[in-house]
Amino acid sequence: MRVAFVAMTTAYHDETPATRRTRRIARHLAASGHEVTVLCSRWWEGTIPEFEHEDVLYRSITAESDARKFASKLPFALKNCSPDVVHAVNTPPSAVVAAKTTARLLRVPVVVDWWADGAGSKKNYRRAATGADAVVTPSETVRTRVREYGAAEDDVRVIPESIDLSLVREADVDDRADVVYARDLDEGANVESFLLALAELRDRDWQAAVIGDGPERERAETTARDLRIDDRVDFLGDLADEERVPILKGAHVFAQTAEREAFPTNLLWALACGCVGIVEYQAGSSAHELVEGKARGKLVTSPQELADEIVASGGMERQTVNEDYASFDHSEVLQRYLDCYTEVVDDYGFF
Repeated sequence: MRVAFVAMTTAYHDETPATRRTRRIARHLAASGHEVTVLCSRWWEGTIPEFEHEDVLYRSITAESDARKFASKLPFALKNCSPDVVHAVNTPPSAVVAAKTTARLLRVPVVVDWWADGAGSKKNYRRAATGADAVVTPSETVRTRVREYGAAEDDVRVIPESIDLSLVREADVDDRADVVYARDLDEGANVESFLLALAELRDRDWQAAVIGDGPERERAETTARDLRIDDRVDFLGDLADEERVPILKGAHVFAQTAEREAFPTNLLWALACGCVGIVEYQAGSSAHELVEGKARGKLVTSPQELADEIVASGGMERQTVNEDYASFDHSEVLQRYLDCYTEVVDDYGFF
């Protein structure tokens, strides 16, 4: 299958959860033998128009990430790809609108992969959400957001993030931490709730780790010092999957407190590694979706409740692998994308 991705900004411009999702899907499609082209703004050195990396062809539409220019030049580039299906990320929405218009002329379907709203007008987001052959979201929380923009209920489906279950099964165990928090430490991280909960447990024996980096790291470290728990909380910075998974396998509890999360990928890794997942409910986060109704998942609403559940989790057996999350393996989730592509391609043939 020939798949054309429309993604003005890639993980090589700015590595975010949304751009990592696009890169991973493109890589896995290419590794499975599909022909993948990513139409993007140029991220490589020099002026060559296209660049192949990990069997994925990146084709430059513009030299810079300018939404207006990108949308205006996209139609010609899409036509040259001759795709079977167009996979367009939802931001900037003007590029999605241009992709849908062009694809209609080319008589090929468009799948819009929606992570979160970014730059762009609400009018364009409404136009991006409606009229696509399918809209894919990582969670029910984001699905609700897309429906609010006017997307038809039957056109929107949830395809979650994925992880490497073979890595989880095969990795060693690093037991340096009993309780772990992991996420990009940006303005939505809310590490303070995690640290406040730990401060309630000063009289108990525990070690904690914070995995991740970002602009809020310094403030979080200051908070840990102010709470006088900095000698028991290790700030480990960004870690590759191969480094992070052993720590999660050695931990007993994973705390999720972020205020915004289209999909809690780090929580998913932790649950698959056998952690008890304790989620502080936040209106802008989908994390509760992974633990509701789960034996090794708890939902709380405050740091005090989080502290109480950390203590209560001590009565649960330790695990290093939880096979209940096998359906989130990379291969399983990739197949859901392929099923979506096949469905919209087959449906398009009827018109």
